[in-house]
Amino acid sequence: MAFVSLEQIIKDTIIQKASPIGFDEFMDLALYYPAQGYYSGGAQKFGERGDFITAPETSDLFGYTLARQCAQVLRDGQDILEFGAGSGVLAAQILFELGRLGSLPKKYYILELSAELQQRQKETINKVLPELIERVVWLNTLPQNFSGVVIANEVLDAMPAKRLIKQADHFSELGVDCQSDQLSWQPFDHAYTNDKMLLPNEAGVGYTTEVNERAMAWIDSLSEIIDEGLVLLIDYGMGRKEYFHPQRFEGTLRCYYQHKASDDPFKHVGKQDITTSVNFSDMADQAKNSGFKIAGYATQAMFLISLGIDEYLLAETDENRRVSLAQQIKQLVLPSAMGESFKVLAFTKNRQVKLNGFKEQDLTHKL
Repeated sequence: MAFVSLEQIIKDTIIQKASPIGFDEFMDLALYYPAQGYYSGGAQKFGERGDFITAPETSDLFGYTLARQCAQVLRDGQDILEFGAGSGVLAAQILFELGRLGSLPKKYYILELSAELQQRQKETINKVLPELIERVVWLNTLPQNFSGVVIANEVLDAMPAKRLIKQADHFSELGVDCQSDQLSWQPFDHAYTNDKMLLPNEAGVGYTTEVNERAMAWIDSLSEIIDEGLVLLIDYGMGRKEYFHPQRFEGTLRCYYQHKASDDPFKHVGKQDITTSVNFSDMADQAKNSGFKIAGYATQAMFLISLGIDEYLLAETDENRRVSLAQQIKQLVLPSAMGESFKVLAFTKNRQVKLNGFKEQDLTHKL
């Protein structure tokens, strides 16, 4: 049987429907189509040899510091649930540090739909923490009656989003069409309506932006399975006012291929990452509507500083290692690197706690 490329599969889907598909449907196919989607295929994605570098790949100190926040709230018999664990590096970092702090969870669940990534995660954790591999459980669906800490690091930006474009007096959804065997943008001919989404209706004609209904539905589903606990969302994004700034006329869509960024999702289909920034105001509103309480919102830099990331540097006695750690910390906290573009949003359910990660900064009023 002849091989059919993912790009051709998507074109055939549009042709069979005889109408454009939503960008969220395109993004879903491009990232998650079995065996050929970006996240379900076998290519290296993370690190120097991949297409982008995440905070855990930048430094072990990211996971160690995050573990301190987990240790503050984890009670005996409670678990950790990590979504989309990438290469498994963050899980290994958190488990290592929680072991050192004497605060290991009963189980460390990883919800990962990609079989290829599941295998990579098992290899990563087993290599550095073989004594803890039995605590790690891989899931394909949400657990029930969960108590503990939920972590989603760079998960929401990869959830399929809708793209919208401002017409004369309303927003329309931007679909993906196939014309002359080429994928292209095509606005739907009806207005986009969703009562949960606040949009910049004063924006000019042609203003393009994104909304993520799936991320909001995901938060709602978390509420249904969590009995008691803390949710930590770490991602690049901003509050609504900044998200819909008039200068952000072309939205937040970004594609990453071999460490080069572009805004063209129709190139390298299945071989490049496709992301949209997170509207943290939408996420906070949905969390409150789903029964959570907002527990903090800060830049990644101030969250890590509040938890004492600098203490790891001060404790290092080897001079060469200190220089290396200092460079890693800069990458995580400097505004020109990850420090300001990445934010941390925390919300809790049936748990009252003043989180250490927001001691130095809490920007909840900006949501």
